[in-house]
Amino acid sequence: MAKALYVIAGELSGDAHGAGMLRALLSKHPDLKIHGAGGPEMREIAGDGLRDWVEEAAVMGLWEVLKRYGWFKQRFDEMLAEVRALKPDLLILIDYPGFNLRFAEAVRSELPQTKIIYYISPQVWAWNKGRLPKMARLLDEMLCLFPFEKPIFEGAGLPTTFVGHPLVDELEEERASEPREENLVALLPGSREREVARLFPMMLESARRLHSKRPETRFEACGASVKLAARMRELTTAAKLDEVVRISDGGAHELMQRAACGVVASGTATLEAAYFGLPYCLVYKVAWPTYLAAKMLVKIEFIGLINILAGERVVEEFIQSEADPLRVEQSLARFLADDAHREETRRRLLATAAKLGGPGAHLRAATAISKWISR
Repeated sequence: MAKALYVIAGELSGDAHGAGMLRALLSKHPDLKIHGAGGPEMREIAGDGLRDWVEEAAVMGLWEVLKRYGWFKQRFDEMLAEVRALKPDLLILIDYPGFNLRFAEAVRSELPQTKIIYYISPQVWAWNKGRLPKMARLLDEMLCLFPFEKPIFEGAGLPTTFVGHPLVDELEEERASEPREENLVALLPGSREREVARLFPMMLESARRLHSKRPETRFEACGASVKLAARMRELTTAAKLDEVVRISDGGAHELMQRAACGVVASGTATLEAAYFGLPYCLVYKVAWPTYLAAKMLVKIEFIGLINILAGERVVEEFIQSEADPLRVEQSLARFLADDAHREETRRRLLATAAKLGGPGAHLRAATAISKWISR
């Protein structure tokens, strides 16, 4: 009898990682029945049993989630009803902890026989270590992406496998050998509309200031979607910087490999930039209620994943009010003027990114999940 799996991812990055894992899992279990919620990549592999909801589900920040509480409650109830009817052998939860950990609790209560595997561990080591014992009770196994996470979860009694970061596979396919353009600066404001709204005007002002002092400097930015690229062009035109800043639809990984340096919104893009050896400074801005709530919870020295992975400051972090045009301009200007600083930062970024593990993360995750299917 074919086994059934229910899987949930709530963001584009989770959709991409989930698709790679599902593809590897189906190569081992071609008759596996897959249901759940994710994005276009996962749906292409899983078929009609999986809803595409990420465009609406991918909101960031406490305040933004609270404003849409009714919508999320409705989706939660719908998915729980689907799981009750399906009675899957496995529930696979991909990142997205605000929703997924609550969903795990509901499923554990109603369907104790369903095994629950978490892929891409929530960063409770940053914001709420007190949840670790509860996670150990709810989950059957954690599949983590960073090596420092394994002892944290195992210390709480949760069986954990370090599978490495799926980015390694995805980025290796896009590695190029083009030389860097010494006067090119990358502006990477993130993949969400709110990130672009908060960060891109500041990046444009940094570009204006830097260009006035170094007219030879060129700037490029990439929209994560056609819609976001159009919005970024509107902002660039309003700032009268059309001749200074070029906006493209996509192509961030290619830009990360061509630019001399850059400014990058906190998130997965900071790991991608590090993997390609792009010297950068990190910027982060969210709604103030979200930031103040996070400041009370987060107990780590850095917010940048590459700094956390290194255990030291590899790149500068400009957070909230510190993410201003002057600080970013000064950071970029130093990269452009100081070859030794730029090369040392690149060396440290590449050395830190090497800790993400070798190629094959999707396959290693699928292998770990396959053991549960075979039981």
